[in-house]
Amino acid sequence: MYYGDIIESFEKALSRLKEALYAQKTVLTRDAAIKRFEFTFELAWKSIQKFLADQGIVCVSPKGCFKEAFKFGLIKDNPLWIRMIEDRNMTVHTYNELIAEAIYEKLRDYLPLFDELSEKLEIGD
Repeated sequence: MYYGDIIESFEKALSRLKEALYAQKTVLTRDAAIKRFEFTFELAWKSIQKFLADQGIVCVSPKGCFKEAFKFGLIKDNPLWIRMIEDRNMTVHTYNELIAEAIYEKLRDYLPLFDELSEKLEIGD
């Protein structure tokens, strides 16, 4: 199975997330970073799903795919992945300023996880 397109999209989304996070913080860049985090997260788990499918492993949800990725050794078993899933689920509530700020403040913590996944996916490509 070919999964390069989704991985390429994931890498572009990650680059754009970094761009938003390293820009001067304003309400606009905060909101943009949160939206870009959503894109990056979605493409991350879908990249994992495609990669694992190529290995004969089926997963159908973000949590299930991350679990299988831990087992396979694609990503490290890091509690930040679980926190990331929880934060992604909370992004639907970012109309609440307190939630938006709380999520934004954690986004840089997730960059090393996304970077590590990106590197592993490139090796497997």
